[in-house]
Amino acid sequence: MWEHSFRDKSAEASLFRNRAIILGIIMAILLGVLAWRMAHLQITLYDKYRNLSENNRIKIRPLDPKRGLIYDRHGELLAENAPSYSLTLVVEKVRDLEKTIDFLNELIGISDRDREQFMKRIDYRRRPFEPITLRQQLTEDEIAKVMVNRNFLRGVDVEAQLVRYYPEGDTFAHVLGYVGRINQAEQDKLDADPDLKRRYSASQYIGKQGVEKRYEEVLHGEPGYQKIETNARGRALRVLEQVDPVPGQDITLQLDAGLQRLAKAQMGERRGAVVAIEVKTGGILALYSNPGFDPNLFVSGISHVDYNNLRDDPDLPLFDRATRGRYPPASTLKPFIGLGTVDMGITNWTREIYDPGYFQLDAGGRFYRDWKRTGHGFVNLERAIIESCDIYFYDVANRAGIDRINPFLAQFGFGQNMSLDVDDALPGLLPGREWKRKTYRAGWWAGDTVNLGIGQGYMLATPLQLATATALLANRGKWQIPHLIKARNGVDEVLEHGPIPDVVLNQSSNWDKMFEAMHKVVSSPSGTARALQAHLDFSIAGKTGTAQVVGIKQDAKYDSAALKERQRDHALFISFSPVEDPKIAVAVIVENGESAGKTAAPIAQQIINAYLGDNPG
Repeated sequence: MWEHSFRDKSAEASLFRNRAIILGIIMAILLGVLAWRMAHLQITLYDKYRNLSENNRIKIRPLDPKRGLIYDRHGELLAENAPSYSLTLVVEKVRDLEKTIDFLNELIGISDRDREQFMKRIDYRRRPFEPITLRQQLTEDEIAKVMVNRNFLRGVDVEAQLVRYYPEGDTFAHVLGYVGRINQAEQDKLDADPDLKRRYSASQYIGKQGVEKRYEEVLHGEPGYQKIETNARGRALRVLEQVDPVPGQDITLQLDAGLQRLAKAQMGERRGAVVAIEVKTGGILALYSNPGFDPNLFVSGISHVDYNNLRDDPDLPLFDRATRGRYPPASTLKPFIGLGTVDMGITNWTREIYDPGYFQLDAGGRFYRDWKRTGHGFVNLERAIIESCDIYFYDVANRAGIDRINPFLAQFGFGQNMSLDVDDALPGLLPGREWKRKTYRAGWWAGDTVNLGIGQGYMLATPLQLATATALLANRGKWQIPHLIKARNGVDEVLEHGPIPDVVLNQSSNWDKMFEAMHKVVSSPSGTARALQAHLDFSIAGKTGTAQVVGIKQDAKYDSAALKERQRDHALFISFSPVEDPKIAVAVIVENGESAGKTAAPIAQQIINAYLGDNPG
């Protein structure tokens, strides 16, 4: 009994020792696992976690390149970059987006349109943590209010940027176009091309129309980047590394700002277009459509009110009449019809026909009237040009037939867009047998040819096409393709194009004879543009035209007073000067201007006088 009351110290020591060994083994294993884990993290996964750490601390911020500037031929600035301050939000950093925007609205005012556009941009495909613009063109007072409350505005910042600005406003609106914010369709297109995605990684704007769109690749430039260190809240602390962006190239256009402004002043409140081309080079000196619009409204995003006002304006200020307005060329086509038919041998310069005031294909058939109801009596080709005798051209067109007239007119660029770099210019319409069969599923009639002889019927041409054809005529058939670009970064630009055959006449003397006939349109007492003699600083060869807007009955007389203003005839005028050595060709259309000699021709004369006055040699 007393034996069991004593403790077995030896057994207890053995038990303790065994437990201690087991515990030591367990601890050694755990320490080994911990050591292995630490070694795995510190050595094996070192690069991974270092990069993650760096990415939390260091950000790569792409830098938008400065857009190239646009100048006229004399170095006058037409499109520049003006500094502007914008309010931006990084959505991923903003705790409560709605409350933040509401607070900013109370602070500096956020319009419904700004809010709407911002919400749309959030849904665009974009990089994470990319700043999104909420409001632009902040004032100094608004900037101060935002900066004072910066601690309460997580993810909100004020960024300085260069924004496109057009100092001439509506004067160059259609030809220069404008830049605007990249929309979703454009973003999808950019994202589909890796190189474009890289180039536009920092850009919010892209050329939308005109020269800005046509030369987008040249003007845009190459992006740079900044490697920046940020704090835990994502705010930039310092720049660790920077690669500067490469600015876009500056371009110089053939345009003459003085002539463009003169065209605007001369057009006044009238609708229409003016196109002037340098004969020897093909450089487009003026490309003006009236009325215009202020392209600056579109750069930062035009308001619904402003856009609706432009869209609903009956004068169509957004429509580029110079390159997309298609009008019957009317009597401005007669020099080309006359030149073609005389060169074909259909007529000659001395052949006369009798003009009783009407023309008939068949006895008892339809009367094709002359603009002069009593007729011109006996006329030859020269007099038919000078006095714009319709009957003469009805006759020669009918004799030649559409199968010979169509290809001859095509040589002058009718029915084609012959410009090298005018954005979205329309080709007009040069009708023929095949065209009518496809369009109307009908045959070509002799009456169609008769109407074409005076530039009416199906025939349509843009003011740019009329100026192009006139410049080619003035250059005696030698093509100089119309173009806008003159130089890039001060280096002359040469645009490549395929071979274009010159217009070669069977008798080169016909050029000179047509020049003389068109000169007498202005200089002769019976010429339809004789009113120009009052301010004739330089010799001008020209041709007037009057295009019907609404048809009148066969026996009815045109009565201007009985028609609404927009139903009256369009006035057209083509011209070149000086006659002895042409340097400039001008085409003008004044919608509903009626008398071309009194409305369109004086505008062309002012353009010619200004250009030759500055370029007398």
